[in-house]
This record gives sequence, C-alpha cells and structure tokens, in this order.
Amino acid sequence: MLKICAICGKTQVAGKSIVRKGLAKKKGGTGKKVTRSTARTFHPNLQKIRILINNRPEKVYACTKCIKKGRLQKV
Repeated sequence: MLKICAICGKTQVAGKSIVRKGLAKKKGGTGKKVTRSTARTFHPNLQKIRILINNRPEKVYACTKCIKKGRLQKV
C-alpha cells in the first residue's frame, strides 16, 4: 500500500521519538531530561473509499482531512 493521499498528495514525514525522564519542575522536581532520541516516521490517516474519477467509481486512499473537507465526490 502506498502511503500517499490520492487527493492532496499527503505522504509520510520524518520525525523523532523523544524519551524523557525525571520529575517536572512544576511538580517539585529538577526538570525533565532527554535520555534518547530515535528517528521515526509519521503516517497520514488514510482510508480506502470509493469516489468518482472520470465518471467511473474507483477505490482510492484518501486522508481524513480531505474526506472531512469534502474535496471528493463519494459514490
């Protein structure tokens, strides 16, 4: 499955997963410290839906943002 929206072209983006330890300052601690940072990817929320493309129904993957905005015409 391609992780890309057929309507807007939204795809995965790179990011980091940060692990922190310690007690927050406002809870009486000395503050949070970063212990490790690993690379990860964030994927869009894609749903398989049937839409009209050239007056023919086709199943495509679309992100929920496009579905909510009504950028497509469902069958």
